[in-house]
Amino acid sequence: MGKALHTDLYELNMAASYLKRGMTGPATFSLFIRSLPEGWGFFVACGLEAALDWLAGLRFEDQDLAYLADVHGYPAQTLDALRDLRFTGEVRAVPEGRVVYPGEPLLELTAPLPEAQLAETYLLNQLTYQTAVASKAARCRLAAPGRQMVDFSLRRVHGVEAGTAVARATAIAGFAATSNVDAARRLGLRATGTMAHSYVEAFPAELEAFRAFAEDFPEHVTLLVDTYDTPSGVDKAIEVAGELEARGGALHGIRLDSGDMAALAVDARQRLDEAGLRTVQIFASGALDEHRIAGLAQTPIDAFGVGSKIGVAADAPFLDSVYKLVEVDGRPVAKLSTGKATLPGRKQVWRTEDGDVVGLEDEPGPEGAEPLLVAVMHEGRITAPQTWEDARDRCAADLDRLPEGQRSLKAEAPVVHTSDGLQRLTEEVRAVIRRRELG
Repeated sequence: MGKALHTDLYELNMAASYLKRGMTGPATFSLFIRSLPEGWGFFVACGLEAALDWLAGLRFEDQDLAYLADVHGYPAQTLDALRDLRFTGEVRAVPEGRVVYPGEPLLELTAPLPEAQLAETYLLNQLTYQTAVASKAARCRLAAPGRQMVDFSLRRVHGVEAGTAVARATAIAGFAATSNVDAARRLGLRATGTMAHSYVEAFPAELEAFRAFAEDFPEHVTLLVDTYDTPSGVDKAIEVAGELEARGGALHGIRLDSGDMAALAVDARQRLDEAGLRTVQIFASGALDEHRIAGLAQTPIDAFGVGSKIGVAADAPFLDSVYKLVEVDGRPVAKLSTGKATLPGRKQVWRTEDGDVVGLEDEPGPEGAEPLLVAVMHEGRITAPQTWEDARDRCAADLDRLPEGQRSLKAEAPVVHTSDGLQRLTEEVRAVIRRRELG
């Protein structure tokens, strides 16, 4: 099946109905996240590259159309229209890596109504998950400034495709490497890894395992020291370090994966320093997240391997993201649903020293403000290719400028303002809807 079927059935049904009725005028949808998870102070925009690639390649293959005909009974006229359908629209979006807040469009898409409708599911799928992961990774970075972070999530994420997305999202947030070899190859990341406890257990003794690993991988020697007894494991690593030095090599690091990490790290650092191994790094892993990392930030741990809890965004496994119609055929539209009301019209987000302002696209922004939504797609073609390296630089710059209240792991709720023009339009549209629908 082609990528066009990476969608929900009701998207196809709506698109088919629009096509049948000739409802192909321009429509604008806005994708945003309604609220932050508890304790979070920001999001890091991510997932745009995958979304744009999908839009640029949108097409229904013959097997897709055969399935829609045979299983769902789509008529020939609709199938012919879908066969010719391509994405021909415009996309304005917040570039990946930028810090954003609730209620701010991450993306606004304008295209003929059937095309714009079909984009909903895939765009929400990609931007929601990757934004959650990138945001959590950024929180890990803020929890221990200056320490290296490595993505260890592949074995616990929900599918190997998600593993690649996580490797990219964490790289954007500033992670130094990933354990995911395929993601490293595809994205140009640094792949890294040590050994498992099973490797140590496979040898008659821990020291033999350490010596074998040092002999087989002399350029990348990091030894896992907690399989049996951590202090004893550190002492054996020190012995192997001496043997490596005699051969002109060096021990790069030791890894802690269990126990009282803080106390063990202090003890290990003391043993290593007394042995003259001050440059040997201490690497920690094992069910880490930003809160545990913050608790270890004052220890002599040099780097952290973060896996399960970041790859599935454990404390926020979903975000309340939505993709809402805001204009059709030049007419601004909105929902009035209780607790889910939306703001009409095409929008822009302005960043100011006093906070962000959401306004109308054609409305002048506040003096000195920076517009966040930029054109990334025109007439169905990508005009601003996304790279994770550029996104990483944007993320680092935005995190440096992040207000202290939003940097905290128990953050204050950010304030996002609405422009006067957007407020007026919202009141006008809501009044029209109430008169029309409620008499």
